[in-house]
Amino acid sequence: MYIVTVVLLIVTIAALIGIDQAVKYWAVESLQPKGSIDFIHFGDFEIFDLTYLENDGAIFGSMSGQRWFLIGFTSLVIIAVTVFLFMQRKRSKVLNTALLLFIAGGIGNLIDRIRFGYVVDMFEFKPFEFAIFNVADIYVTFAVIILIVYVMFIDPAIEKKTKAAAAEKAEHNE
Repeated sequence: MYIVTVVLLIVTIAALIGIDQAVKYWAVESLQPKGSIDFIHFGDFEIFDLTYLENDGAIFGSMSGQRWFLIGFTSLVIIAVTVFLFMQRKRSKVLNTALLLFIAGGIGNLIDRIRFGYVVDMFEFKPFEFAIFNVADIYVTFAVIILIVYVMFIDPAIEKKTKAAAAEKAEHNE
């Protein structure tokens, strides 16, 4: 069963990375020459545009030009999260989902940093000034949201059940 779980995790991560890289490939090949195209608009109200951007920094362009630091830091975080995923894989499917998304997003952007020296971004949220982002960033964002929900609501419920089960077992052993 362990081998099946590992294979399923690897296939899922690879599929998510494949989606991210396919969208980035499209952005480089089709969007880069145009720069920006309208995407989701309602009359004069703009929601999203597809805008090609090469981001050599981290979130919101911070740490611009720190390629090797970002590659090293991202690699260490991916390794740590992967180890944690395998250590906690039986704890919760919600936790596993968040960690899978985090790993896939990290690897997706890491591939860009290694290949190009920057991350290819393309989604521009128009209603207010916001970072231009990509599919890997969406994975990481959803991973963080899921982790917050997990830590606030799901993990405490798991802990409560675990303690209740341990107390019941101890009571039967007496």
